[in-house]
Amino acid sequence: MIDFGRYAFIFDMDGTLVDNMHVHTDAWKILLEENGVEMDTQKFLVATAGRTNREIIPEAFGEISQQRISELAERKESLYREKFLPDRKPVAGAIEFLTESRELGIKMAVATAAPNANMEFILDGLDMRQFFQAVTTAADVKFGKPDPEMFLKSAEKLGVETGNCLVFEDAIGGFQAAHRAGMKSIGIATVNSIEDILTQESVVEAHTDFTGLRAKGLIEKYFPNISN
Repeated sequence: MIDFGRYAFIFDMDGTLVDNMHVHTDAWKILLEENGVEMDTQKFLVATAGRTNREIIPEAFGEISQQRISELAERKESLYREKFLPDRKPVAGAIEFLTESRELGIKMAVATAAPNANMEFILDGLDMRQFFQAVTTAADVKFGKPDPEMFLKSAEKLGVETGNCLVFEDAIGGFQAAHRAGMKSIGIATVNSIEDILTQESVVEAHTDFTGLRAKGLIEKYFPNISN
């Protein structure tokens, strides 16, 4: 028998468990316009995906106080939550995949650059926290993705070796973080194309959603040295 408890699935949240990156885009656009900041929004979003607000905001607004960074971050996230609330739902197949993984005994964590309020908005609002033994947010790390800290901390919390972890991600920075952490990753193509995702070193396969993914099959396929 396979000891599934030796393995872990680590999930990014925004753009992976929920298809919400377009709403974050709208919220950032409003925030930048409100403050008279002109920027190529699409390039800005690609460059900042997976990073924390305390990393992103100074790059957009220049040298400002920590209090001002906090105020801008809260404004942006409140805009996001207000806009996403009517359409808040998991990515197709996610609940079924999480349920199967839990039944097998695979350990699971969320690793997100989102602030705690956004994490609660999704995981508690959609009753998804029940699936995860660990949650790591922007409040728990010094650096966002592509730094591997978030994934390494998640593995540590779960008590699973990094080489026994499989990451589920949507963002290029997230795939890079997984690679630096020594983890394989599965791409969820809510933002980037499957073709672009498959160019990333850590990525072993990519899908539009979780429909058709089987937890047992992934463990058997990507961890071939398991004991039966």
